Amino acid sequence: MEINRNNFKESLSQIEAAIEASSFLAIDTEFTGLEVHGNSIHAFDLPEDRYQKLLKSAKSFIIVQFGLATFQYNETTKRYDVSTYNFYIFPRSHCKQAPDVRFLCQSSSLEFLVSQGMDVTKIVKDGISYLLPADKQRLLELLQQRHAHQNEHMASESTPPSGSIQSPTTLNREQQRFIDCSLRRIDEFLGAGRDPRSMDWLDIEPCNAFVRKCLFETINQKYKLNVHLESKVNDRKQRYIRVSLPRSQEDLQQIEREKQNAELEELDDAVGFSKIIRIISESGKLVVGHNMLLDVLHVINQFCFELPSEYEEFKSVTRCLFPRIIDTKHMASSSPIKDFVSSTTLADLQKELERAPFAKVKIDVTEGFTDYETNARLHEAGYDAYITGLCFISMSNYIGRKWLYFSLHFHSSCTL
Repeated sequence: MEINRNNFKESLSQIEAAIEASSFLAIDTEFTGLEVHGNSIHAFDLPEDRYQKLLKSAKSFIIVQFGLATFQYNETTKRYDVSTYNFYIFPRSHCKQAPDVRFLCQSSSLEFLVSQGMDVTKIVKDGISYLLPADKQRLLELLQQRHAHQNEHMASESTPPSGSIQSPTTLNREQQRFIDCSLRRIDEFLGAGRDPRSMDWLDIEPCNAFVRKCLFETINQKYKLNVHLESKVNDRKQRYIRVSLPRSQEDLQQIEREKQNAELEELDDAVGFSKIIRIISESGKLVVGHNMLLDVLHVINQFCFELPSEYEEFKSVTRCLFPRIIDTKHMASSSPIKDFVSSTTLADLQKELERAPFAKVKIDVTEGFTDYETNARLHEAGYDAYITGLCFISMSNYIGRKWLYFSLHFHSSCTL
């Protein structure tokens, strides 16, 4: 199932329920790049050295697609029910105080992803936003301070805070003409406002920040609490002023409360995909990935908090956030699996694990979700998460059969 900014909010409760009901989770990610120039990984790197190299990569590139597959074992059918989600992710600056994220792109990585069918335009247009918890807390405190200041002014019936602007400097002729024209439109609006058939608000044409600031002050000086002003943004990202006509002081307070609630809701929406990572972390579920060290680094740095500079500290925070992690590449490279596979790349591994001594995993795709069994999409994060889960089940089943054979044929005191 594709999840983007248009259906994320309505799908969140369903995703959370699937995570909570799952036996384990499989994940995969796609990045804007893999390797910072001159920072290649070598087979003989010490863990600390490799971490430092991957740290630079995680801080330079970002995740733009996240795959999540939930596997729930069905005792009745003796099969796994699978729900797969493919998230499009992109950082959005929803307000002036929010982070305006800078990141690198590696041309070869993007070229490869596009060749595999990824729609880069969809990432930018429909990607889900995200915020680090620290950024959310900082923005929430700024909002709460501003709301408290606004409420204080409302209680004292003084000029609303949105109009508390310093006196404008000299305007040029065109700017003065725009303000005069806007005031005439407001006069007409106030006259029409007494007609119950009239509109409840008036939108002033978009203008630059300086003119908008002067207009705020001028309107408040002339009309005081007879009008309510609000800064809005149109579809073209142009900011403009909306003038509304409160019927009473209580009406004005209600408008202000609705505005404040909308701002809090907008901040909650901006947290976006970070909520999914929080749900996964708090669930304590087993998280499976393939060659997933870089995935984990990116997830922590992008959605949780800035990665620590020390390798040992990184291991500690990872155990705290994701206490149960298994890497299928590591499983396939270890005994007894390594004796039966010739390649540990994900696509090759999946094929080899469908042959003896392993067995093809039988699953049931949850209704309404993509059937990847008949619709392979290699290097789409959702698909890669799906086959990672299948590889994990196949290897686990084989190890389980080996352990059962051992337990049935050898005494518990036997030394191997």
